[in-house]
Amino acid sequence: MSEIEVEGLRKEYDGFTAVDNLNLEIEKGEIFGIVGPNGAGKTTTLKILSGLITPTRGSIKIQGMDIKKDAQKIKQKLGFLPEESPLYEGMTAHDYLMFFAEVYGVEKKTASMRISDILSALRLDAADKRIGDMSKGMQRKVVIARALINDPEYLIMDEMTSGLDPTTSRYLVDFVSGLKKEGKTVVFSAHNLYQVESLCDRVLIMNRGKEIAIGTMPEIKKMCGGIEYTIEFDVDVAFDFKAVKNNGNFIARTNSLEEFNRITGWVAKHNGRIIDIKTTETSLEEIFLKLMD
Repeated sequence: MSEIEVEGLRKEYDGFTAVDNLNLEIEKGEIFGIVGPNGAGKTTTLKILSGLITPTRGSIKIQGMDIKKDAQKIKQKLGFLPEESPLYEGMTAHDYLMFFAEVYGVEKKTASMRISDILSALRLDAADKRIGDMSKGMQRKVVIARALINDPEYLIMDEMTSGLDPTTSRYLVDFVSGLKKEGKTVVFSAHNLYQVESLCDRVLIMNRGKEIAIGTMPEIKKMCGGIEYTIEFDVDVAFDFKAVKNNGNFIARTNSLEEFNRITGWVAKHNGRIIDIKTTETSLEEIFLKLMD
C-alpha cells in the first residue's frame, strides 16, 4: 500500500471542473512533482491533499487514513507551503515560528530547538529580525520554516521558489533534496521545469484538471519520444527516409530506436559511411511544450 493514495479525485466550482478524475499513488520518502500550465489544477490538487478544501468526489488516504474522516490526525503529519502566504510583518522570525509551534501543540523547549535547527539549515541567520524588514527570499524561507515547525512526515508545497533569485532558488532545491534523506515525503508544484526534472523521483503533468502523463523522467521521456537520434552519413544512392544535406553529408533525425537501426543498417548495406551518431535526451520543458500543443 502506498503512503498517499488518491482515487477518482474531482473538484468542481460552479460548473467548472478544476480537477477531473485524478488517480495517484505516492510512496514514502518520494519527491513528487506536479507541473502544468496556469489553470491545470495543480494548486487545487495540493490544497485537497492538504485537507484545506474538500473534493467534490473521490477519496484520499494517507497512511491508510481517510482524509475526510481523519482530517485532524492527518494534518498533524502535514506541512503546507502555499504559493502566496501573508506574514505577520511586525513579528520577528523567532516569535512568528514560536506562535505556529504553539498552534501545532509543539512543546516550547522542543519548538525553540527546532526553530534554531531549521533556520540554521535554511541559512537564515535572522531569528530576531522583523519579517517586514526581510527580503522576499528571506521571507520565503520563514514560510518554509513554518511548514516544517511540526516536523511533518509529508511536505506539500505550491511553487516553493516562486519569485526568488537564482541563488536562493538553487539553495531551496538543495534543501528539499536533503529532506528526502530524512525520510520525508515531498509533493510540490513548479513552473521551473528544470528544477522538477533534477529533483523529482516522479512527475505528474496536468492540463485542464486531467492527468496527461505520469512517471519517472525516463518513463515520461520514453512515452513522449524523449530521445532523439542524429545520424550523419554519406552514401552514393537514393534513400527512402528523411534526411537533410549538410556540408556535403546527410543528416537524419528520429525518436525511434527501430527507425535508427533501420537507417544505420540501410547505410551499411548500401556501402555508405556513418560519420557521426549523437543521442540527445529531450528535456522536460520540451516534452511539456509538446504535450500542451
